[in-house]
Amino acid sequence: MNVTKAILITYPTEESINEALSLAEAAGYKVEKIVKQKHITKSKYGIGKGKAQEVNDMLKELKINVIIFDEVLKPSQQYNLASLCKKDVIDRERIILEIFERRASNSESRIQIKLAQLRYEMIRIREKVRLAKIGEQPGFFGLGKYDADVYMLDVKSRMSVLKKKLEKEEKRRNLYRIQRNKIGIPIISLVGYTSAGKTTLFNTLTGESKITGQGMFTTLSTFTRAMNLNENKVLVTDTVGFINKLPAYMIDAFKSTLHELLFSKLILLVIDISQKIKDIRIKLNSSLHIMNELQVPTGKIIYLLNKIDLTDLNDAYDKSIDLGLSNSEHIVLPISSTNGHNINKLKDLIETIICGNKIAAKNNRKFFK
Repeated sequence: MNVTKAILITYPTEESINEALSLAEAAGYKVEKIVKQKHITKSKYGIGKGKAQEVNDMLKELKINVIIFDEVLKPSQQYNLASLCKKDVIDRERIILEIFERRASNSESRIQIKLAQLRYEMIRIREKVRLAKIGEQPGFFGLGKYDADVYMLDVKSRMSVLKKKLEKEEKRRNLYRIQRNKIGIPIISLVGYTSAGKTTLFNTLTGESKITGQGMFTTLSTFTRAMNLNENKVLVTDTVGFINKLPAYMIDAFKSTLHELLFSKLILLVIDISQKIKDIRIKLNSSLHIMNELQVPTGKIIYLLNKIDLTDLNDAYDKSIDLGLSNSEHIVLPISSTNGHNINKLKDLIETIICGNKIAAKNNRKFFK
Protein backbone atom coordinates (compact mmCIF):
# COMPACT_ATOMS: atom_id res chain seq x y z
CA MET A 1 0.00 0.00 0.00
CA ASN A 2 1.34 3.43 -0.96
CA VAL A 3 1.99 5.75 1.97
CA THR A 4 1.50 9.48 1.51
CA LYS A 5 4.50 11.34 2.89
CA ALA A 6 3.92 14.66 4.61
CA ILE A 7 5.61 17.63 6.21
CA LEU A 8 3.82 18.70 9.40
CA ILE A 9 3.71 22.36 10.45
CA THR A 10 2.63 22.73 14.08
CA TYR A 11 3.18 24.56 17.34
CA PRO A 12 6.38 23.85 19.37
CA THR A 13 4.63 22.17 22.34
CA GLU A 14 4.66 18.47 23.15
CA GLU A 15 0.87 18.19 23.28
CA SER A 16 0.38 20.04 19.97
CA ILE A 17 2.99 17.88 18.25
CA ASN A 18 1.58 14.62 19.64
CA GLU A 19 -2.01 15.52 18.74
CA ALA A 20 -1.03 16.66 15.24
CA LEU A 21 0.95 13.45 14.67
CA SER A 22 -2.03 11.40 15.87
CA LEU A 23 -4.31 13.25 13.46
CA ALA A 24 -1.89 12.67 10.58
CA GLU A 25 -1.55 8.97 11.39
CA ALA A 26 -5.32 8.51 11.75
CA ALA A 27 -5.80 10.11 8.32
CA GLY A 28 -3.22 7.78 6.74
CA TYR A 29 -0.22 10.10 6.37
CA LYS A 30 3.39 9.42 7.28
CA VAL A 31 5.08 12.53 8.69
CA GLU A 32 8.67 12.73 7.45
CA LYS A 33 9.48 16.17 8.86
CA ILE A 34 8.05 18.38 11.62
CA VAL A 35 8.33 22.15 11.29
CA LYS A 36 7.71 23.82 14.66
CA GLN A 37 6.61 27.44 14.74
CA LYS A 38 5.32 29.60 17.58
CA HIS A 39 3.08 31.59 15.22
CA ILE A 40 1.26 29.73 12.43
CA THR A 41 -1.58 32.15 11.76
CA LYS A 42 0.36 34.82 9.84
CA SER A 43 -1.46 36.61 7.06
CA LYS A 44 -0.17 35.31 3.72
CA TYR A 45 1.08 31.72 4.22
CA GLY A 46 0.15 30.99 7.83
CA ILE A 47 3.90 31.03 8.46
CA GLY A 48 6.44 33.71 7.52
CA LYS A 49 7.61 34.03 3.91
CA GLY A 50 11.16 32.87 4.78
CA LYS A 51 9.88 29.79 6.63
CA ALA A 52 7.49 29.05 3.77
CA GLN A 53 10.46 29.04 1.37
CA GLU A 54 12.33 26.69 3.75
CA VAL A 55 9.35 24.33 3.66
CA ASN A 56 9.39 24.49 -0.14
CA ASP A 57 13.08 23.49 -0.15
CA MET A 58 12.37 20.59 2.25
CA LEU A 59 9.64 19.30 -0.04
CA LYS A 60 12.06 18.99 -2.94
CA GLU A 61 14.79 17.39 -0.83
CA LEU A 62 12.58 14.82 0.93
CA LYS A 63 10.18 14.14 -1.98
CA ILE A 64 7.15 14.96 0.14
CA ASN A 65 3.61 14.65 -1.24
CA VAL A 66 1.59 17.02 0.98
CA ILE A 67 1.86 19.71 3.64
CA ILE A 68 -0.19 19.17 6.81
CA PHE A 69 -0.86 22.46 8.57
CA ASP A 70 -1.98 22.13 12.21
CA GLU A 71 -4.20 25.20 12.16
CA VAL A 72 -7.41 26.37 10.56
CA LEU A 73 -6.24 28.23 7.45
CA LYS A 74 -8.13 30.86 5.52
CA PRO A 75 -8.75 29.79 1.91
CA SER A 76 -6.37 32.52 0.71
CA GLN A 77 -3.58 31.26 3.02
CA GLN A 78 -4.13 27.70 1.83
CA TYR A 79 -4.02 28.82 -1.79
CA ASN A 80 -0.91 31.00 -1.30
CA LEU A 81 1.10 28.21 0.38
CA ALA A 82 -0.05 25.62 -2.18
CA SER A 83 0.89 27.97 -5.05
CA LEU A 84 4.35 28.59 -3.61
CA CYS A 85 5.15 24.94 -2.87
CA LYS A 86 3.16 23.33 -5.73
CA LYS A 87 1.82 20.79 -3.23
CA ASP A 88 -1.55 20.07 -1.65
CA VAL A 89 -1.99 21.85 1.70
CA ILE A 90 -4.16 20.02 4.23
CA ASP A 91 -5.21 22.20 7.16
CA ARG A 92 -6.58 21.07 10.51
CA GLU A 93 -10.21 21.17 9.37
CA ARG A 94 -9.59 19.05 6.30
CA ILE A 95 -7.54 16.41 8.09
CA ILE A 96 -10.30 15.99 10.68
CA LEU A 97 -12.79 15.57 7.84
CA GLU A 98 -10.56 12.95 6.21
CA ILE A 99 -10.43 10.99 9.48
CA PHE A 100 -14.20 11.27 9.84
CA GLU A 101 -14.61 9.89 6.32
CA ARG A 102 -12.34 6.91 7.07
CA ARG A 103 -14.11 6.12 10.37
CA ALA A 104 -17.76 6.57 9.33
CA SER A 105 -19.59 3.35 10.12
CA ASN A 106 -23.28 3.96 9.38
CA SER A 107 -25.48 5.90 6.97
CA GLU A 108 -26.17 8.80 9.34
CA SER A 109 -22.50 9.49 10.12
CA ARG A 110 -21.64 9.22 6.40
CA ILE A 111 -24.33 11.81 5.57
CA GLN A 112 -23.11 14.11 8.36
CA ILE A 113 -19.51 13.87 7.16
CA LYS A 114 -20.40 14.45 3.51
CA LEU A 115 -22.40 17.53 4.51
CA ALA A 116 -19.46 18.86 6.54
CA GLN A 117 -17.11 18.22 3.60
CA LEU A 118 -19.35 20.19 1.24
CA ARG A 119 -19.53 23.09 3.70
CA TYR A 120 -15.74 23.09 3.91
CA GLU A 121 -15.56 22.99 0.12
CA MET A 122 -18.15 25.77 -0.25
CA ILE A 123 -15.97 28.23 1.68
CA ARG A 124 -13.03 27.47 -0.60
CA ILE A 125 -15.11 27.63 -3.77
CA ARG A 126 -16.11 31.20 -2.89
CA GLU A 127 -12.45 32.16 -2.48
CA LYS A 128 -11.40 30.47 -5.72
CA VAL A 129 -14.22 32.18 -7.61
CA ARG A 130 -13.09 35.51 -6.14
CA LEU A 131 -9.48 34.86 -7.20
CA ALA A 132 -10.58 33.81 -10.67
CA LYS A 133 -12.63 36.99 -11.11
CA ILE A 134 -9.71 39.27 -10.20
CA GLY A 135 -7.34 37.28 -12.39
CA GLU A 136 -5.11 35.86 -9.65
CA GLN A 137 -6.02 32.28 -10.45
CA PRO A 138 -6.22 31.01 -14.04
CA GLY A 139 -9.54 29.23 -14.30
CA PHE A 140 -11.07 27.11 -11.59
CA PHE A 141 -9.86 23.52 -11.52
CA GLY A 142 -9.31 24.11 -15.24
CA LEU A 143 -12.81 25.56 -15.66
CA GLY A 144 -13.95 29.03 -16.64
CA LYS A 145 -15.74 31.51 -14.41
CA TYR A 146 -19.17 30.47 -15.66
CA ASP A 147 -18.43 26.81 -14.89
CA ALA A 148 -17.29 27.80 -11.39
CA ASP A 149 -20.71 29.35 -10.73
CA VAL A 150 -22.40 26.19 -12.02
CA TYR A 151 -20.19 24.11 -9.74
CA MET A 152 -21.22 26.30 -6.78
CA LEU A 153 -24.91 25.69 -7.55
CA ASP A 154 -24.24 21.95 -7.82
CA VAL A 155 -22.65 21.90 -4.35
CA LYS A 156 -25.61 23.82 -2.89
CA SER A 157 -27.99 21.33 -4.50
CA ARG A 158 -26.09 18.35 -3.06
CA MET A 159 -26.08 19.97 0.39
CA SER A 160 -29.85 20.44 0.19
CA VAL A 161 -30.34 16.74 -0.63
CA LEU A 162 -28.08 15.67 2.25
CA LYS A 163 -29.91 17.93 4.71
CA LYS A 164 -33.20 16.28 3.77
CA LYS A 165 -31.66 12.82 4.27
CA LEU A 166 -30.33 13.93 7.65
CA GLU A 167 -33.79 15.17 8.62
CA LYS A 168 -35.17 11.69 7.85
CA GLU A 169 -32.47 10.12 10.04
CA GLU A 170 -33.34 12.56 12.81
CA LYS A 171 -37.05 11.67 12.57
CA ARG A 172 -36.11 8.00 12.84
CA ARG A 173 -34.00 8.77 15.90
CA ASN A 174 -36.88 10.72 17.45
CA LEU A 175 -39.16 7.71 17.02
CA TYR A 176 -36.64 5.52 18.85
CA ARG A 177 -36.44 8.17 21.56
CA ILE A 178 -40.23 8.23 21.98
CA GLN A 179 -40.27 4.43 22.25
CA ARG A 180 -37.54 4.52 24.92
CA ASN A 181 -39.45 7.18 26.87
CA LYS A 182 -42.54 4.98 26.85
CA ILE A 183 -40.51 2.14 28.32
CA GLY A 184 -39.17 4.58 30.93
CA ILE A 185 -35.47 3.58 30.84
CA PRO A 186 -33.18 6.57 31.54
CA ILE A 187 -30.31 7.40 29.17
CA ILE A 188 -26.71 8.04 30.30
CA SER A 189 -24.38 9.64 27.71
CA LEU A 190 -20.60 9.43 27.60
CA VAL A 191 -18.84 12.52 26.25
CA GLY A 192 -15.30 13.86 26.24
CA TYR A 193 -12.26 14.79 24.21
CA THR A 194 -11.21 12.27 21.59
CA SER A 195 -8.98 9.48 23.02
CA ALA A 196 -10.03 10.23 26.62
CA GLY A 197 -11.17 6.60 27.01
CA LYS A 198 -14.93 6.91 26.48
CA THR A 199 -15.32 3.77 24.42
CA THR A 200 -13.23 1.69 26.84
CA LEU A 201 -15.50 2.92 29.66
CA PHE A 202 -18.56 2.12 27.52
CA ASN A 203 -17.30 -1.45 27.12
CA THR A 204 -16.56 -1.74 30.84
CA LEU A 205 -20.04 -0.52 31.84
CA THR A 206 -22.06 -2.49 29.28
CA GLY A 207 -19.97 -5.60 28.65
CA GLU A 208 -19.69 -4.67 24.96
CA SER A 209 -16.53 -5.08 22.90
CA LYS A 210 -16.50 -1.99 20.71
CA ILE A 211 -13.19 -1.36 18.95
CA THR A 212 -10.82 0.87 20.94
CA GLY A 213 -7.24 2.08 20.62
CA GLN A 214 -7.34 2.81 16.88
CA GLY A 215 -6.33 6.42 17.27
CA MET A 216 -8.54 9.48 17.24
CA PHE A 217 -12.29 9.43 16.53
CA THR A 218 -12.86 5.70 16.92
CA THR A 219 -16.51 6.58 17.59
CA LEU A 220 -18.34 8.81 15.10
CA SER A 221 -21.94 7.74 15.64
CA THR A 222 -23.95 7.15 18.80
CA PHE A 223 -23.99 3.59 20.06
CA THR A 224 -26.41 2.59 22.82
CA ARG A 225 -26.53 -0.47 25.07
CA ALA A 226 -28.24 -1.37 28.35
CA MET A 227 -26.44 -1.43 31.70
CA ASN A 228 -27.83 -3.24 34.72
CA LEU A 229 -27.50 -1.57 38.11
CA ASN A 230 -28.52 -3.10 41.45
CA GLU A 231 -32.25 -2.56 41.05
CA ASN A 232 -32.47 -0.49 37.89
CA LYS A 233 -31.56 -0.55 34.24
CA VAL A 234 -30.22 2.38 32.20
CA LEU A 235 -29.18 2.89 28.59
CA VAL A 236 -25.58 4.01 28.04
CA THR A 237 -24.73 5.95 24.87
CA ASP A 238 -21.22 6.46 23.48
CA THR A 239 -20.82 9.62 21.38
CA VAL A 240 -18.34 11.22 18.96
CA GLY A 241 -15.22 12.59 20.63
CA PHE A 242 -14.62 16.32 20.84
CA ILE A 243 -11.49 18.10 19.66
CA ASN A 244 -10.01 21.56 19.98
CA LYS A 245 -10.75 24.08 17.20
CA LEU A 246 -13.68 22.09 15.85
CA PRO A 247 -15.43 24.53 13.48
CA ALA A 248 -19.07 25.46 14.12
CA TYR A 249 -20.25 23.88 10.84
CA MET A 250 -18.79 20.51 11.93
CA ILE A 251 -20.61 20.72 15.26
CA ASP A 252 -23.74 21.64 13.33
CA ALA A 253 -23.34 18.63 11.02
CA PHE A 254 -23.25 16.29 14.04
CA LYS A 255 -26.05 18.03 15.93
CA SER A 256 -28.62 15.35 15.10
CA THR A 257 -26.35 12.78 16.75
CA LEU A 258 -25.23 14.94 19.67
CA HIS A 259 -28.81 16.17 20.20
CA GLU A 260 -29.20 12.95 22.19
CA LEU A 261 -27.34 14.67 25.04
CA LEU A 262 -30.29 16.97 25.70
CA PHE A 263 -32.47 13.98 26.50
CA SER A 264 -29.96 12.23 28.77
CA LYS A 265 -30.64 11.90 32.46
CA LEU A 266 -26.90 12.09 33.14
CA ILE A 267 -23.81 13.01 31.16
CA LEU A 268 -20.51 11.37 32.06
CA LEU A 269 -17.74 13.74 30.95
CA VAL A 270 -14.60 11.60 30.61
CA ILE A 271 -11.30 13.42 31.23
CA ASP A 272 -7.84 11.91 30.72
CA ILE A 273 -6.38 12.99 34.09
CA SER A 274 -2.95 11.43 33.39
CA GLN A 275 -1.94 14.31 31.11
CA LYS A 276 -0.33 17.64 31.99
CA ILE A 277 -2.68 20.12 33.66
CA LYS A 278 -2.44 22.72 30.87
CA ASP A 279 -3.36 20.09 28.26
CA ILE A 280 -6.24 18.81 30.39
CA ARG A 281 -7.54 22.35 30.81
CA ILE A 282 -7.52 23.00 27.04
CA LYS A 283 -9.36 19.74 26.35
CA LEU A 284 -11.87 20.24 29.17
CA ASN A 285 -12.61 23.79 28.02
CA SER A 286 -13.06 22.56 24.42
CA SER A 287 -15.49 19.87 25.58
CA LEU A 288 -17.48 22.30 27.72
CA HIS A 289 -17.55 24.86 24.90
CA ILE A 290 -19.03 22.34 22.45
CA MET A 291 -21.58 21.19 25.04
CA ASN A 292 -22.49 24.83 25.63
CA GLU A 293 -22.98 25.26 21.86
CA LEU A 294 -25.40 22.34 22.03
CA GLN A 295 -27.12 23.96 25.06
CA VAL A 296 -26.49 20.95 27.30
CA PRO A 297 -27.28 21.77 30.98
CA THR A 298 -24.11 21.58 33.10
CA GLY A 299 -26.14 20.33 36.05
CA LYS A 300 -26.37 16.92 34.36
CA ILE A 301 -22.60 16.38 34.27
CA ILE A 302 -20.52 13.95 36.33
CA TYR A 303 -16.81 14.62 35.81
CA LEU A 304 -14.89 11.34 35.50
CA LEU A 305 -11.12 11.64 35.97
CA ASN A 306 -10.17 8.66 33.85
CA LYS A 307 -6.83 6.79 33.52
CA ILE A 308 -6.12 7.04 37.24
CA ASP A 309 -4.03 3.88 36.74
CA LEU A 310 -1.50 6.04 34.85
CA THR A 311 -1.11 8.52 37.73
CA ASP A 312 -2.23 8.57 41.41
CA LEU A 313 -5.11 9.90 43.49
CA ASN A 314 -3.15 12.80 44.99
CA ASP A 315 -2.21 14.01 41.51
CA ALA A 316 -5.81 13.65 40.31
CA TYR A 317 -7.10 15.53 43.35
CA ASP A 318 -4.63 18.40 42.87
CA LYS A 319 -5.54 18.66 39.19
CA SER A 320 -9.26 18.71 40.01
CA ILE A 321 -8.62 21.73 42.24
CA ASP A 322 -6.62 23.47 39.48
CA LEU A 323 -9.49 22.77 37.05
CA GLY A 324 -12.02 24.31 39.42
CA LEU A 325 -13.89 21.03 39.92
CA SER A 326 -13.44 20.73 43.69
CA ASN A 327 -16.42 22.84 44.81
CA SER A 328 -19.73 21.36 45.89
CA GLU A 329 -21.43 22.23 42.58
CA HIS A 330 -19.52 19.48 40.77
CA ILE A 331 -19.68 15.72 41.15
CA VAL A 332 -16.21 14.34 40.48
CA LEU A 333 -14.98 10.75 40.52
CA PRO A 334 -11.53 9.36 39.66
CA ILE A 335 -11.79 6.11 37.72
CA SER A 336 -9.91 3.71 35.52
CA SER A 337 -11.91 2.21 32.68
CA THR A 338 -8.94 -0.13 32.14
CA ASN A 339 -8.46 -1.74 35.57
CA GLY A 340 -11.95 -1.03 36.95
CA HIS A 341 -10.97 1.39 39.72
CA ASN A 342 -14.15 2.99 41.18
CA ILE A 343 -16.38 1.52 38.45
CA ASN A 344 -18.72 -0.01 41.05
CA LYS A 345 -18.74 3.32 42.89
CA LEU A 346 -19.66 5.00 39.60
CA LYS A 347 -22.58 2.61 39.14
CA ASP A 348 -23.77 3.31 42.70
CA LEU A 349 -23.48 7.03 42.05
CA ILE A 350 -25.50 6.77 38.84
CA GLU A 351 -28.20 4.79 40.63
CA THR A 352 -28.32 7.30 43.49
CA ILE A 353 -28.95 10.14 41.02
CA ILE A 354 -31.32 8.12 38.82
CA CYS A 355 -33.43 7.41 41.90
CA GLY A 356 -33.70 11.15 42.48
CA ASN A 357 -31.19 11.67 45.29
CA LYS A 358 -28.76 14.03 43.60
CA ILE A 359 -28.26 16.03 46.80
CA ALA A 360 -26.91 12.93 48.54
CA ALA A 361 -24.61 12.34 45.59
CA LYS A 362 -23.25 15.90 45.76
CA ASN A 363 -22.77 15.75 49.51
CA ASN A 364 -20.70 12.57 49.28
CA ARG A 365 -17.27 14.04 48.58
CA LYS A 366 -15.34 10.94 49.66
CA PHE A 367 -14.69 9.78 46.13
CA PHE A 368 -10.91 10.14 46.24
CA LYS A 369 -10.15 6.71 47.65
